Amino acid sequence: MASDIQRAAALICEGGLVAFPTETVYGLGANALDAKAVDRIYAAKGRPGSSPLIVHVDSVSMARELALDWPAEAEELARAFWPGPLTLVVRKQAVIPDNVTAGLETVGLRQPAHPVALALVRAAGVPIAAPSANRFTELSPTRAEHVRSSLGKAVDMILDGGPTEVGIESTVLSVAEQPPELLRPGMISREQIEALIGPVRLGRLAGEAHPSPGMHARHYCPRTPLLVVPGGEVPSEGRGAYVYWRKPAAAHRTVKLEPEAAAYAARLYDTLHALDGEGLDWIAVETPPAGADWEGVVDRLKKASSTGLEP
Repeated sequence: MASDIQRAAALICEGGLVAFPTETVYGLGANALDAKAVDRIYAAKGRPGSSPLIVHVDSVSMARELALDWPAEAEELARAFWPGPLTLVVRKQAVIPDNVTAGLETVGLRQPAHPVALALVRAAGVPIAAPSANRFTELSPTRAEHVRSSLGKAVDMILDGGPTEVGIESTVLSVAEQPPELLRPGMISREQIEALIGPVRLGRLAGEAHPSPGMHARHYCPRTPLLVVPGGEVPSEGRGAYVYWRKPAAAHRTVKLEPEAAAYAARLYDTLHALDGEGLDWIAVETPPAGADWEGVVDRLKKASSTGLEP
């Protein structure tokens, strides 16, 4: 793997695209300081320019170098949760190209916890811009084969680090203004964040450019229509699959996920990828439990579903 990382780092420095594992999902990486390389990310994904990219760093010190301001809240949260699945949005230095940030004056920064991701950033010696390594609005990849299926030859290299552990994308919190704003929930919960820095407000869209990835109304979607249903209430027509945590039901395929949020999230996308390849008419997912630790899962299912799940 060490030689693969060195080869991938060289590609990053040459303006190439490398898919790599993080603890959340696989990312599609390019040199965050190279606007032309970043343009290749948008082209490969079919991603609109209004959706900014997260920049991966190898340390708090690298993050500070990219930030125009580094508030006390950023320092406290980074020390508590980095490396880990928390992205901090701060005001950016001019060295970050505008296409990384959808033209906004802020940038999302994260130090990933996966050893391959950290090794890649360190070997490249530059911050790496990386959204999820899939076509825009589709299911995020949690295995290297998901990347190959979605992006094919659009990627110069894929680093295979096995299945991811967290399974859904990072929590995104803006500390660029006061009070801090939760832009995307994830497996680091609002409750955990507020325990450290006090109350945060929930993010809302304002203007064409989104302040965070994952804020489009439709996102994280399998090709098969996905429905979120009360326990056991599956469609009566068609050939479908039912994903549940509590109440079983009759369906062509059934998959039981764990009733604990972290274990459920770790398997969710992988399960949906597998079912999406079975030529089904629908995938029904039992409404997940309520609670602060489930907010990230609820957000992903709400955006992937055609039933208007309310968080």
